[in-house]
Amino acid sequence: MVTAAPGEELSLALALVNTQRVGGGGDVDDLEDPLPWLHAHGLRVTSVADVTPLTDLRAAVRELLAALAEDRAPDAAAVDAVNAAARADAAAPQLTWAAGPRREWRGTRPGSVDEAVAALARDAIDVAGGDLGRLVRPCEAHGCVRFYLREHARRRWCSTTCGDRVRAARHQQLVVERRTV
Repeated sequence: MVTAAPGEELSLALALVNTQRVGGGGDVDDLEDPLPWLHAHGLRVTSVADVTPLTDLRAAVRELLAALAEDRAPDAAAVDAVNAAARADAAAPQLTWAAGPRREWRGTRPGSVDEAVAALARDAIDVAGGDLGRLVRPCEAHGCVRFYLREHARRRWCSTTCGDRVRAARHQQLVVERRTV
């Protein structure tokens, strides 16, 4: 199991983007079999016949997060794709009261991929248009493609694994430089 990047617990959209990453054995895509990932993130989809809506949304959200991190405007097609995905299932806030009052968005097609895609897109809109957007950063480790929320000024990596890789590479470079002197 991969360690969640900082902020994934606050944003399903950030977690979605990070389903595509580089692992020890090469490229990893958690959406090749999307049901375990969807269920682990509270999206109770009953079946996924076509993963394309999820992967298309992931690409669009990745573009939004990259634009936020680079302080630029995103590609208009990515904005359009996220907005269209948010409309994939009509939803309304519902009040639940299991352990006190809580607002939840409930779609009109529970258990559908459209409901999950719409929830993920709405979260991407909340991140991009809200306070979390200014915290989005790409991992600075060479080869890493994940994003995280930078809540501490000194954080540069999405995980301790990436940080360790960078520090080990830096140390190795110093060793090589000392040998050549």
